[in-house]
Amino acid sequence: MGGFGRKSGGGVENKPLLVKNSPKEEVSTPKSSTNPTSQEDLFKKFKLIAYESLMERIDLVAANQMAPDRLLREIESFINEFTIANDIQINIKEQKQLAASLVDDMIGLGPLEVLIHDDSITDILINGPDNIYIERKGKLQKASEVKFHDEAHLQQIARRIASRVGRRVDESSPMVDARLADGSRVNIIMPPLAIDGTAISIRKFSRIDITLDRMVENSNISQDMADLLKIISKCRLNVLISGGTGSGKTTLLNAMSQLIDPAERIVTIEDSAELRLQQPHVVRLESRPPNIEGEGEVKIRDLVRNALRMRPDRIIVGEVRGEETIDMLQAMNTGHDGSMSTIHANRPREALIRLENMMSMAGYELSLRVLRSLVAGAIQLIVHTERMRDGVRRVTEITELAGTEGDVIVTHDLFKFEYKEDVVDVETKQTFIRGEFKSSGVTPRFMDKAKFYGLDNDIKRLMSKS
Repeated sequence: MGGFGRKSGGGVENKPLLVKNSPKEEVSTPKSSTNPTSQEDLFKKFKLIAYESLMERIDLVAANQMAPDRLLREIESFINEFTIANDIQINIKEQKQLAASLVDDMIGLGPLEVLIHDDSITDILINGPDNIYIERKGKLQKASEVKFHDEAHLQQIARRIASRVGRRVDESSPMVDARLADGSRVNIIMPPLAIDGTAISIRKFSRIDITLDRMVENSNISQDMADLLKIISKCRLNVLISGGTGSGKTTLLNAMSQLIDPAERIVTIEDSAELRLQQPHVVRLESRPPNIEGEGEVKIRDLVRNALRMRPDRIIVGEVRGEETIDMLQAMNTGHDGSMSTIHANRPREALIRLENMMSMAGYELSLRVLRSLVAGAIQLIVHTERMRDGVRRVTEITELAGTEGDVIVTHDLFKFEYKEDVVDVETKQTFIRGEFKSSGVTPRFMDKAKFYGLDNDIKRLMSKS
């Protein structure tokens, strides 16, 4: 086989990619078969044998330093020689397909590559090497055509994902949050914590930017609700987006963030960087887990405190889930209007309870009245999202916080999704929920602020559609 160019000091050192001679493998593969299933199984068997032979001979350091297109050509040449040496009859298309698959195994994400590039898939859930599920249109289904060779192969891909963002995952540190190159969120947990094999959860991001207008087209939100959220962003109101796992909180946060004035300085704070803001003046901060010695951890709370010294116009926290909550609320109360965050909750009222519980985790001895006063003063609106049983993610409630009465935070709904009936699609036989996004007709408390921005008449028009 050919070689490759690698820099060494001031010159270029050529070194062969394969470090051993090609041994002839005993591959018991029939030269033809009329059974498609049998043919597919034989192709997978041949791929495994070719992969093992390649791993015995290849210089992995050289492979990782080689350009992907050059590596692909080298592997294609190897596959061609391997099939001739073992008298295996597969066509050129299958050889190229096999070579691409081997390159993915060596420097990419292996069998996950085909799922990553499928835009119809929103979640990839791996429960061991042979048990992979995907989510399409809000529904889970098994990806029976995709498998890893074994647990070792799966762990190799898991370590590769973690190492690309400067993190590690192994027996001593078996849990990690990471991200892919496109920003997709990844969680990895390995044995001994994962009993049945390494588990990887990938929350994919759409390659198409999701805007409020696109969400209207997809029936995730009504036009009036989208118009209200646009006004809310222009009025620089503090917004908390609540919802369950996979309900579309981060997607909605990304959509709302696109409405921010490009002249503003924005600081984003996340555990794993997912937000994709288009404004020119954005500073992205990401927390860091402790190293193997238990040192070097940087928490979300540390980043929120540091962000206050960075002269931000708005602070966007990807998700609040602990003691950083009180620092975020204090930031919202001290001149950083228009800040946003997300929180896990089943209802807007439950989101308020969670905020209170998380503030108590900060270690301050504050009364319930003080905690609720801080929440009511910091947050103006809660936007709640749900993934409903038909698989569609909808904005089901827009709730305004109207201050406190005694120890109780007063809220009222501005918009709410009301269920009407189930509808069965004649062609697909799928059941969909039919409902209506209804305005409550209540005049928002932020009307004075909207008037300051010249948007009060727009709000009156939206809220009058009850």
